[in-house]
Amino acid sequence: MNNLPEIHDIYIPEGVSAFPLAYGWWIIIACIFLGAFFLKFILWSVKTSKKHYALNKLKKIDTSLPIESAIKMSELLRRICNIKFKEARALYGEEWIDFLNEHSSHKLSESAAKLLAFAPFMDKNSKKYDVKTAVQLKEFCQHWIGANL
Repeated sequence: MNNLPEIHDIYIPEGVSAFPLAYGWWIIIACIFLGAFFLKFILWSVKTSKKHYALNKLKKIDTSLPIESAIKMSELLRRICNIKFKEARALYGEEWIDFLNEHSSHKLSESAAKLLAFAPFMDKNSKKYDVKTAVQLKEFCQHWIGANL
């Protein structure tokens, strides 16, 4: 005589597999990859925006007044050095020119180097340097910014 006819044996189900992944895990993995991509994109855009900004500032410098343009170019190069080359903050004169030449494949001509080194200490109306020298200095600055930012 069986008093409990409706009771069946207990069957333990098989273990739950980790694969295929549920939709939630695919969303988390996609978010991680997208986050890494956006982080890399943001870092790239910050790096290139500094270069873009500096080249635009350089483009706006008028070389018709060589002394004033050399002062502005020197300020721009020093601002870049404040960001990237901390050791160049206190350099001046020949040390400053040597530092710039070391960090560029294009070297400054002698007249452009003197203009860059001595312009902050000269009278702005001086006719010692011509426009050609200022244009050479501007080309050097463009190459230097391109190589160092």
